[in-house]
Amino acid sequence: MGRMISQLVLPFHLLLMLGVSLASLNDHRYNIGYEVPLFVNKVGPLNNPSETYQYYDLPFCQPGELLLEKESLGEVLNGDRLTNTLYQLKFGVEKDGVVLCHKKLDQNDVSKFRAAIIKDYYYQMYFDDLPFWGFVGKIEDELWTLNGKGPKYFLFEHVQFDVLYNGNQVIEIHALSDPSNVVDITEDIDLNVTFTYNVRWNETSIPFKNRMARYSRASAKPVNHQVHWFSIINSIVISVLLMTFFVVSMMQRLKNDLRKWSSGDEEEDKEVGWKYLHGDVFRCPPNMPLLCAVIGAGTQLLTLFCCLFILAFLGVLYPYNRGTLLTSLVIIYTLTSAVAGYSSASFYSQFIETGWERSVTFSAVLFLGPFLLMQFFLNSVAVSFGATLAIPFGTILVIILVYTLIAIPLLALGGIIGYQRRSEFQAPSATKKCAREIPSSAWYRKTPGQMFLAGLLPFSAIVVELHQLYSTLWGYKISTLPGILFFMFIILILLTVTLSIGLTYIQLTVEDHEWWWRSIFRGGSTAVFMFAYSIYFYCKSNMSGVLQTTIFFVYNTCICYAFFLTLGTISLRASLMFTRHIYHAVKSE
Repeated sequence: MGRMISQLVLPFHLLLMLGVSLASLNDHRYNIGYEVPLFVNKVGPLNNPSETYQYYDLPFCQPGELLLEKESLGEVLNGDRLTNTLYQLKFGVEKDGVVLCHKKLDQNDVSKFRAAIIKDYYYQMYFDDLPFWGFVGKIEDELWTLNGKGPKYFLFEHVQFDVLYNGNQVIEIHALSDPSNVVDITEDIDLNVTFTYNVRWNETSIPFKNRMARYSRASAKPVNHQVHWFSIINSIVISVLLMTFFVVSMMQRLKNDLRKWSSGDEEEDKEVGWKYLHGDVFRCPPNMPLLCAVIGAGTQLLTLFCCLFILAFLGVLYPYNRGTLLTSLVIIYTLTSAVAGYSSASFYSQFIETGWERSVTFSAVLFLGPFLLMQFFLNSVAVSFGATLAIPFGTILVIILVYTLIAIPLLALGGIIGYQRRSEFQAPSATKKCAREIPSSAWYRKTPGQMFLAGLLPFSAIVVELHQLYSTLWGYKISTLPGILFFMFIILILLTVTLSIGLTYIQLTVEDHEWWWRSIFRGGSTAVFMFAYSIYFYCKSNMSGVLQTTIFFVYNTCICYAFFLTLGTISLRASLMFTRHIYHAVKSE
């Protein structure tokens, strides 16, 4: 018995090891003269926020032995590679002109630094878990030589650390480069460079609990922030008015249809086209295992989004909390595998008693399969460039173990529970043996036309916030807040539900009973507009290069695909509830 319990506990212990160990307040208290942990992290071009390399890929001053800090799964996936450094910052101790090292740069080293300065490279460090940034060098374009050799390139050889503290805790840190202490690296010649640094300590009244707030405040100017809020309120008002008008019109139309149906007048009865579909509208949809897999994967992703919002509201997720978001994604997605199995198997078993295992299997690979293939391609590109985004083999092995030992058993458990608690599909009317022939309809009533309408309206409501979200994901500033994202997510769901119901009703009025798959495509069409906007966003940005382009489109494709499955599932559920309701009302009449 004890051995069985230990075998059950082991996978969950492995999952807990992936999380970030959150330091308590006592871990961030220092006495005067105590050394505060400082790590160098990575470097990269300013315009390509996802293209990062290890700090010592550039020939900076290195300690005798490079020691990598132990990192969580999320930190590794985020491309963080924290390493020790020669810089020593002791709490409350100021320093002036401390020599970090004397370094001789050969022509290759000079070429590396110059190439980094041309691409506007920055470096990132962590001081007491606070991220801060600085630049490698500068270009002075105005210093053109007479022989036309071009601009001058200068390497910063001095940095000043300005630290703010409150009591015995660190609150804020900045790295300032001295433009007067530079070395000219325009030509490929050997150079002797002396790297130095200063440390300044200043007291502040900002409490320790608010020290991460400055990263959120660095979002936008106040005017832009007001415009942002105005756009959001405008989208909400327009969406509410649209949904109200749509619901009132639909309710009035349905009441008229039911009145004509119950009147017994043959002329009026012919106007209610959808009544003739009572024997076909609840027919078992084609490709049932795949449809149930969409429901399972979509429900799992919807649960994932909701859990992330909860963690954000609880303060677990906040800007620059190293790797916490990616760690949370892995853990929540793993644990919600049971949701995918249950949703897929329970829906499948309502129509067919055997074969639910296929739907559960499909739900496991429907999102994760394409995602892993794209990640494998991205990882291959990152490895070829030597970027920090490349996932080490050990991390890949850990992910495989987590999915094998935890996700798959939970998926199977959810499927078994869903099958055992199955209930027969209760259709308001009996289904005919032979399917009714579907009359031809205008082009705008077909799937592409309805997808365009169903995707354009929700996208128009969220486009402003979508731009802010992309600016946050592919930039350095926090341009949006969890509360705003949550409200827009609710608006997106409500618009998807409203349009799905309305377009399903329009489809039924022309006596087209094949609404199952079309409702999924209608709901998920917003994701197509999101992906199209990501292309526009990329073209308007300053991002460039093979690596950054690959990262951008791989991740945006995965994000949009996740939204397609989520919104498609919501649309299908809404259409099913609507059709059940109206045909139940017809039966009652």
